[in-house]
Amino acid sequence: MKLKKVAACVLLSAAVAPAWAACEATIEGNDMMQFNIKEIVVDKSCKEFTLTLKHTGKLAKAAMGHNWVLAKDADVKDLAADSAKAGPAKDYLVDGDARIIAHTKLIGGGETDSVTFDVSKLAAGEKYTYFCSFPGHWAVMKGELKLN
Repeated sequence: MKLKKVAACVLLSAAVAPAWAACEATIEGNDMMQFNIKEIVVDKSCKEFTLTLKHTGKLAKAAMGHNWVLAKDADVKDLAADSAKAGPAKDYLVDGDARIIAHTKLIGGGETDSVTFDVSKLAAGEKYTYFCSFPGHWAVMKGELKLN
């Protein structure tokens, strides 16, 4: 009898979204133009995903600002170039650019910002890159986001 109850619990737990699914992450950027995480995995059972960016450095936004921008891998190079032209008043992002899946605002040392986005915007098998769009940062401040 106990074995049947255990089997029923196992089957039931497999049928619902896992309670341990990580539907949020925190990433840090510093004054050395580095993110502390190179890969973020989003569980496909999440409806929304929240990314929190913490700038652990001391430099001001004008000198060493960071943001977190998510896009398809194939779009990153052109998107980063276009974003740099948008300027600091627009957080180095082009308003309404469809290539941007999600982004935080540009922050300076000691600041934090978060963004929550709909996981249905991600497709299984697609390659995604996150990066900082502050001019010159995107080449080194980037990582991979995976839908799993």
